[in-house]
Amino acid sequence: MSPEPKNTIEDLKKKIQEMIKLMEENGLQELEIETEGIKIRLKKGVEVDISSKIPASPPQTSTSTSASKTSNLIEVKAPMVGTFYRAPSPGAKPFVEVGDTVEEGDVLCIIEAMKLMNEIKSECKGKIVEILVENGDPVEFGQVLFLIEPLS
Repeated sequence: MSPEPKNTIEDLKKKIQEMIKLMEENGLQELEIETEGIKIRLKKGVEVDISSKIPASPPQTSTSTSASKTSNLIEVKAPMVGTFYRAPSPGAKPFVEVGDTVEEGDVLCIIEAMKLMNEIKSECKGKIVEILVENGDPVEFGQVLFLIEPLS
């Protein structure tokens, strides 16, 4: 039996709207729910346009083999909106540097989104050719973070 597919962005938007309605109907000021690895916290008094905070299409994969038609470099893209961190904590050694060789599954960076730290891992064995984001910078969904030269 195959696992159920992950929620789509449209499903998440619908669920958030249902939670807002639930809050209004029951006079709740704050609501926090965690399910399927997604944590949502709603608090009255903070106005947010959810359509601008959630990407229009669901995340696909964090890497792409189409860095360019003439290049064999792999783009590692941000799978979410958040803050990019090169190291596990302030003052710690970065996960990777330009020139480092990484294995499939090695942590490349962390993206903090809604107070959750999300490890971004390499999906291939390769050499880090370029790091395109500075530590602490905000990143957008689909933004290229690293260029990796694949190794056999």
